Amino acid sequence: MAAGLDPARLPRHVAIIMDGNGRWARKLGWDRTRGHQKGADVVRDVTTASVRLGVQRLTLFAFSSENWARPRREVDFLMDLLRRFLAAELPTLQDNDVRLTAIGRLGQLPAEVRRTLDATIAATAGNRAMTLCLALSYGGRDELVDATRSLAARVARGELRPEDIDASTLQAHLYAPEAADVDVVIRTAGEQRMSNFLPWQAIYAEYVTAAPCWPDFSLPHYHAALRDFQGRERRFGGV
Repeated sequence: MAAGLDPARLPRHVAIIMDGNGRWARKLGWDRTRGHQKGADVVRDVTTASVRLGVQRLTLFAFSSENWARPRREVDFLMDLLRRFLAAELPTLQDNDVRLTAIGRLGQLPAEVRRTLDATIAATAGNRAMTLCLALSYGGRDELVDATRSLAARVARGELRPEDIDASTLQAHLYAPEAADVDVVIRTAGEQRMSNFLPWQAIYAEYVTAAPCWPDFSLPHYHAALRDFQGRERRFGGV
């Protein structure tokens, strides 16, 4: 396998916090939006590389619930970039047999963005090589709150007894209940925080930090992060 990776020890579910777009642009004397534009190109490269490697699910932290607090001009640019990315990348998703999904409070997205997202999800629903999941208007605490509200509503309707709620019951009420646990979380720009990303799904994940900002995150960097993952001993509380 490429880059010295062991195909028998590849992660099934990779999650990436794509950090550093704005810093990358400012360092070069450009507007932050240019960093986001360049970062979109890296998404394509990492997605297609993940398919070739045999990763089953790739979750990308594309827009957090906290990002709505950014300047209006930047938020508007990001939403338009997302809409254009979804439309432009549909052929790439189809050519690589990638199914697109999304998690988060998607109802907060602008109507035009939501229509394009829904159309792309529908168009790729039959693809099977890999699932690409975009976390949009996503917050990990929001997800747990929403799951808890759903459970509470079922209890109030008499459909569920509180004593019957366990981990699998809560899992079934998450945004993507079918998703397996995350094996490795990769964060770029040298940061070492989870930032409200997949607190339930990544509870046993290995964490790898990569120095480059996301626009400079190349396939060799991706392969290096996966080699780091493969070098870990995962005991899940055992000895």
